[in-house]
Amino acid sequence: MTAHTDTPGSVTTVYKVTGMSCGHCEGAVSGEISQIPGVSSVKAVASTGEVTVASAAPLDDEAVRAAVDEAGFELAGKA
Repeated sequence: MTAHTDTPGSVTTVYKVTGMSCGHCEGAVSGEISQIPGVSSVKAVASTGEVTVASAAPLDDEAVRAAVDEAGFELAGKA
């Protein structure tokens, strides 16, 4: 159901996050990841544990891990 549209100069990455169970969880994870420089959009889906991130360039996995950790969840890796 997730549409991936890559525009020039844009990278879309899907991460797996464990522990999300509701809309509040989605908002917490999205809010933290969206603060990473270069991120243009974030869509978290609690039911699948997937977080789709669009950014100007590939993101540093440790920056994403730190943002997810700050939100109180765990980054399981890339989907």
